[in-house]
Amino acid sequence: MKKKVLIIDDSKPIRILLEAILSRHYIVTTVADGLDAMAWLSAGHNADLIVTDLQMPNIDGWELLEHLSGSYLYKEIPVLVLSGEVTNAEPAAMMARYSNVQAVMHKPFDPIVLLEKVAHILNGQLTASLS
Repeated sequence: MKKKVLIIDDSKPIRILLEAILSRHYIVTTVADGLDAMAWLSAGHNADLIVTDLQMPNIDGWELLEHLSGSYLYKEIPVLVLSGEVTNAEPAAMMARYSNVQAVMHKPFDPIVLLEKVAHILNGQLTASLS
C-alpha cells in the first residue's frame, strides 16, 4: 500500500511541482497553509509524512509544528521542512525542539535528494538530516 504524504505550501507552483515529483511513489495531498492542513487532519485524514514550508498565511509552518508536536494525535507524524526561509542555525534547533521534524531542506531543492529523504523517512532510516 502506498504511503500518504501531505504537502503544505502557499505557493501553487511549488505544490504542483512537489506533487509531480512525489505522486509516482506516494499518495499526495496538497494544501495551501497550516490552517488547511489542520482542517484536513481534523476531518479524519491521516498522513505518513508531512512536507511543509515555514512562511505561509493563516497558520504558518512554525505554528503548525507547535500544533503537531503538542497533539496526541499528530505528534508522531514525521515532518520534512522545505523552506527558503531557514537560516543555517535553525535546522538543528528546529529538530531539537520538534521531535517530529526529521529533515530540513532549503529551497531551491534537488528533486532526487528530496525523493531520497522522503523514502528514508518513510522507511524509518532517517533520524535527522540537514540539507
